[in-house]
Amino acid sequence: MRSSLNFKEIGSGPPLIILHGLFGSAMNWRRIGDALKSHWRVVMPDLPNHGSSPWTDDMSYPAQAEALKKFIIRHDLANPSIVGHSMGGKVAMALALSGQCLINRLVVVDIAPVSYQHSHFELIQAMQTLPLARISTRQDADQLLAPAIPASKLRQFLLQNLIIENRQARWRINLPAIEKQMTLLTGFPFKEENFDAPTLFLCGSQSDYVSVVDLPIIKRFFPQAVTQSIDNASHWLHVERPDEVATAIQGFFEESTESTI
Repeated sequence: MRSSLNFKEIGSGPPLIILHGLFGSAMNWRRIGDALKSHWRVVMPDLPNHGSSPWTDDMSYPAQAEALKKFIIRHDLANPSIVGHSMGGKVAMALALSGQCLINRLVVVDIAPVSYQHSHFELIQAMQTLPLARISTRQDADQLLAPAIPASKLRQFLLQNLIIENRQARWRINLPAIEKQMTLLTGFPFKEENFDAPTLFLCGSQSDYVSVVDLPIIKRFFPQAVTQSIDNASHWLHVERPDEVATAIQGFFEESTESTI
């Protein structure tokens, strides 16, 4: 079994790690990675229990940050900049706040360092109760999942985690572990730590994941934090507005580099 995180790598230059969100994988950020690869060595890992990375019973943010730290050391990604979306943003923040790894700059995409009341149990239940024995094509899966998840784009996103081989279906993602650890995933375990380096919180204008009341908390953890909004974008801004997201990320990196010269 693979002992380290699976990953995709493109481009050359200073290391830039991009972390996907819950139910995602490295490939979700490939378009943005392509847009940044002329400036960066872009490395996109699958986080634990996602994609082709190892399964684990511990999805706490300190545990995921530790896995990321080992990945950084193993692949010689010294002093990386990190972009993280949603759950991946919390993993990135956890590593930055732990002080265990030198991070150059941080971009947190549509998530705050707070606990959330929402969960995704309804999505997990829909995925776990999908009758895999009746599925031999992706169209079968989409039709069977539609009553529980009417939104077509969301179904297509989730079904990226379904593998169909020899007309037999199985989930690539570790749904039981994610369900068991959901309280940890919606929470945030840090209290007093801070990361005093350039940090961007990039949000969708139509998303409610980061609100005005979160800003003092963000500043407490990340004193150099700035915020930016992508117009006409929801929590899935990297899918809806990939070009604008890539431009915002590169612009922040260039501006923060100039400010430190």
